[in-house]
Amino acid sequence: MSEPTTTTTTAVAPKSDNKSRMSLMLKQDQIKSKFDQALNEASGPFIASITEIYASDSYLSVCEPGLVVQEALKAAILKLPILKSLGFAYIVPYKKNGASIPQFQIGYKGYIQLAMRTGQYKTINADIVYEGELREVNKLAGTIAFDGKRKSDKEVGYFAYVELLNGFSKTLYMTKDDVLKHAKKYSKSYSTGSSPWTTEFDAMAIKTCLRNLLSHYGFLSVEMMNGITQDNDDSPEEVRNTDIAERGNKKVINAETTDFEEVTPGSPAANEGPDY
Repeated sequence: MSEPTTTTTTAVAPKSDNKSRMSLMLKQDQIKSKFDQALNEASGPFIASITEIYASDSYLSVCEPGLVVQEALKAAILKLPILKSLGFAYIVPYKKNGASIPQFQIGYKGYIQLAMRTGQYKTINADIVYEGELREVNKLAGTIAFDGKRKSDKEVGYFAYVELLNGFSKTLYMTKDDVLKHAKKYSKSYSTGSSPWTTEFDAMAIKTCLRNLLSHYGFLSVEMMNGITQDNDDSPEEVRNTDIAERGNKKVINAETTDFEEVTPGSPAANEGPDY
């Protein structure tokens, strides 16, 4: 009588899901050292916040853990927390060629924080404008008055205002339609389900207004320039970097190496006046 045939099977461990991979990745010394360099003793809580948002956001958790960590590091370098409830910065996924790609975005509170760190601002303010509050716009002087009587809770626009310590001040006003057109045209994540434009429209509208004001008229430290260029949502790369490039790449003339025409009293060059 033949012996019964037995079959031996070898258990195959299931492939780790993204959340497990993220957890393992954040424990790697190489990854931890990068956050330590950026945040010092605050790196532990920041790394824990990455785990929290990745585990709780069903849209973000389908993104590759390595890409999410890469975007989180941008926030860490700027020392901006990424918890959604705080509103300083976000990591938002958007679709590209069928894949979910995470992107770092700064909230309006993050821009206020970066501006405050420069030590050059006396006043920074940004808010919603309700029906009736906009009283006057002086296009020539660039002044806008919001001291009209509020008629309802209808949101008609958003404003941002800054005043520097040297006395310079500037106000920017955008209607709600202006903000919508801007978001639809430039925001990569506008139509995604987890986009702050969907969950926190007013905050994103205020951020758009404030960011545009700061990038055009504000005092920009190196940190603020980095923040604006790293913010992936507000405008496409070529538009986002235009003002920063113009302000950061001015031609510098070295007086020691520049040739000058020698002018002696009585020469034609000395007698030439300014060309008005």
